[in-house]
Amino acid sequence: MTDAPLIFLIAGEPSGDVIGGRLMAALKDATGGKVRFAGVGGERMTAQGLVSLFPMEELALFGLAELLPKLPNLLRRLDQTTRAVLDHAPDALVSIDAPDFCFRIARRVRKAGSPVPLIHYVAPTVWAWRPKRAKTVAGFLDHLLALLPFEPPYFEKEGLPCSFVGHPVVEGGADKGDGRRFRDRFGLAADTPLLTVLPGSRRSEVTTLLPDFGETLRLLAQRFPDLHVVVPTVPQVAPLVGAAVKGWPLPTILVQGDADKYDAFAASTAALAASGTVALELALARLPAVVAYRIHPLTYRLYRRLIRVRFVNLVNIMLDRPLVPELLQGDCTPDRLAEQVGRLLSDPTARQGQIDGVSEVSRWLGQGDVPPSRRAADVVLRVIAEHRHVARG
Repeated sequence: MTDAPLIFLIAGEPSGDVIGGRLMAALKDATGGKVRFAGVGGERMTAQGLVSLFPMEELALFGLAELLPKLPNLLRRLDQTTRAVLDHAPDALVSIDAPDFCFRIARRVRKAGSPVPLIHYVAPTVWAWRPKRAKTVAGFLDHLLALLPFEPPYFEKEGLPCSFVGHPVVEGGADKGDGRRFRDRFGLAADTPLLTVLPGSRRSEVTTLLPDFGETLRLLAQRFPDLHVVVPTVPQVAPLVGAAVKGWPLPTILVQGDADKYDAFAASTAALAASGTVALELALARLPAVVAYRIHPLTYRLYRRLIRVRFVNLVNIMLDRPLVPELLQGDCTPDRLAEQVGRLLSDPTARQGQIDGVSEVSRWLGQGDVPPSRRAADVVLRVIAEHRHVARG
């Protein structure tokens, strides 16, 4: 490109900020630093040179009760962001996840007649629910960046170009933990059984699951008196988790930060985890796990009517079989959890079965020589180049 392209980025939550930060780093690497940025992001994107229009945290809202009091400010931010995109006239708008906010911006920019290419990073999960969204987003987006290899056809059949770039979890380092360092640091012998327990990163998850997880450990302590536990957590719920684990019947280590979490994975025999992206990290770390989750029964019944997949864990969804035990709602009880976790702790064949089963998942997630962020950067730059070529006539 003859001049440094200006790319307007929008991230609305911490996971999007991580993706955005890696994308910006990859764009700088791909262009030799000849790229400019504007938009909305958090600390990861700020570290890469973005001056955010406003604090990204204003967009990270969950639930109707939290949203309503902040709706007037959210509407102002929608107007402000739309004006900023139109005023900057960037070479591309790259929105990242947060579809409730990002898609509104994209539609407004398109309605205003701007020719800027609209690229969205993280495809809507139309394969799981609300399949008609594929046709909807095809009506205003120019390109979609998908995390999973089976996603592009859902959108391409609606006429929207969609590129599989890989899942950002493969860049996080989950497969690079140092188990020996973890055991040396905390004085654990090489043969001491260790269970990683992951109760979630949101207050609602933690408060729901921690009591059951604690009772599960009481049951496991009877069978495995030498068992130790490590609980990776995050700052926003660390005090809550720390208070809960003080009453647990087994020696428990509390850690924060990705490095300690991944070292704990490498040192552990098995894991008990809240359903979420962490299940993919466990798969990449080759740590056998049991996944648990429970939400309000009315909410669950509503979701079950809408969801079109048999499993909640992406590993099981991708394999189309229940490799990783999922204990949800009424099945999420201490007795059932202890039974399944105990099997992994006591049966090497069961552990190896999971390890063998997830070996293909890392490749499907985009693990390989080219990181997902670089694949995404290459697609963004290609879309910009194609748009410039068309504009020059």
